[in-house]
Amino acid sequence: MATDTKKAGLFHRLYTGTGAFDIIGRRKRFYVFFGVVLVICLVSMIVRGFVFSIEFVGGTQIQLPATGTHGTVSVDQVKSIFNQSLGHEPSSVQSVGTGRQASIQIRSEALSNDQVNKVEGALFTQLQPLDSAGQPSRQAISDSAVSASWGGQISQQALIGLIVFLVLVSVFLTMYFERWMALAALISLVNDIVVTAGVYSLVGFEVSPATVIGLLTILGFSLYDTVVVFDKVKENSRGLLQLTRRTFAEEANLALNQTLMRSINTSLIALLPVLGLLVVGVGILGVGTLTDLALVQLVGMLSAAVSSICLATPLLAEFRMRQAPYIQQARRVANRRKQLAAKRAAAAEAGEQVPAEDEELGADPEVLDAEVRKERALAAAASVPSRTPKSRPGGRGNRPSGKRRR
Repeated sequence: MATDTKKAGLFHRLYTGTGAFDIIGRRKRFYVFFGVVLVICLVSMIVRGFVFSIEFVGGTQIQLPATGTHGTVSVDQVKSIFNQSLGHEPSSVQSVGTGRQASIQIRSEALSNDQVNKVEGALFTQLQPLDSAGQPSRQAISDSAVSASWGGQISQQALIGLIVFLVLVSVFLTMYFERWMALAALISLVNDIVVTAGVYSLVGFEVSPATVIGLLTILGFSLYDTVVVFDKVKENSRGLLQLTRRTFAEEANLALNQTLMRSINTSLIALLPVLGLLVVGVGILGVGTLTDLALVQLVGMLSAAVSSICLATPLLAEFRMRQAPYIQQARRVANRRKQLAAKRAAAAEAGEQVPAEDEELGADPEVLDAEVRKERALAAAASVPSRTPKSRPGGRGNRPSGKRRR
């Protein structure tokens, strides 16, 4: 029963978003976590490097059907034949597709025409691959040479696109929000890019053109959750410097709690089709472009979901709480709370009941939030000019005579 109560309380706090999760207060722990992850990723990228596909390093690609006169052709058989023919292992051998469309793809460093003919001859002699008509054919084996310059051009264009994207995003966030929000969002975005690249380096995933495309697609998703939270922070902190209910850090934490369930739901809904692509790519179509695209999106989206909650907004609170106006406002909040605490203590000693208006600071966050909204509504109403028409000055000439003019 206790466990069920805790679970119910957790989901209730997630859906109500009343500020029960102190994310901003634990920001130093998140800084340490993200710092450790970034150091590991950077060290891996420097020491281990990346496994680049043939499009980046250049080489020769040979492809043959996965069905021969002796049955299904396995990856191990192809590796063994290639090794026997040239005396060394290929760079990679993988199965692509399923059913009649299944094939075996061999990638190696650049081979001469004689070497390619030797490998293809050995593959045809020992495996007898079948063509589309179901007959053994040497023509069913194809080869192609890939230049490394093509991959270099892709990398150059991707880098240009990344720089342009970052510049435009910086300008937009600075104009729509303000510079500290733009800086926090960009730091979170760079974190997502480095973590995604670091995971590829650590695990040894092959970096292909599809990986570069997928890396560019996660940039927008990385900023989506961050912008949603920042918009709520902007709404909550409007007129904050004139209030003594909450500090900016507390308002930012409340905004995080109010959008937390939305962020979780958005991330889950976005990850489901990506997981579907990954399952279809690996389980049905085999390793290929679809798998590379889904893999980088999965890693990037997970990193973006975590950083938008645990890094971007805490950094914003850190930047703001170092500014003089917000430091002074936080002191006024602390002084007011001390005064109310002293008043409550004095009332408790005298056996008196604490006035309701003095209880909100230690009460339910919903009550405090209602008080803040009430204050802002009153302030907004006071700033709007009255629409009630002014009464006319008294006098005989202002009264209707009752006579109709002709």
